[in-house]
Amino acid sequence: MEFSTWRPVLIGLFAMAFSASAAAQDVQVMDSAPKAEAVIGEPSSSFFVRFDRPIDHIHSRLSIWRDGKLVEYLQPRLQSSPEVLFARAPTLAPGQYMLRWTVHTMEGAKVTEGDIPFTIKTQP
Repeated sequence: MEFSTWRPVLIGLFAMAFSASAAAQDVQVMDSAPKAEAVIGEPSSSFFVRFDRPIDHIHSRLSIWRDGKLVEYLQPRLQSSPEVLFARAPTLAPGQYMLRWTVHTMEGAKVTEGDIPFTIKTQP
């Protein structure tokens, strides 16, 4: 067989191997609000985490923790971008917090989780 006959097959195999490799990798955080280690002076009720690929909004979770205790489970908005978990929360009191996320990929059952530490400072 000529190479031109095998070329589509080889391209297809390469694409399948690449997508399987990407699906096996952990989801990476590209941006967030608040940012990791941020000190926030203004009251905020919006939280988001942007990932490097689409995630399953229905099965993914956001929560806020303080001193190892759950403060609030956040309900992700299903209308946000495919790679963004976005939610609103009540205004938080001054203190140190963790925005905890757990995401499921769209490719399957891969679950990745992480924490974003941040601080709310006292208003002057």
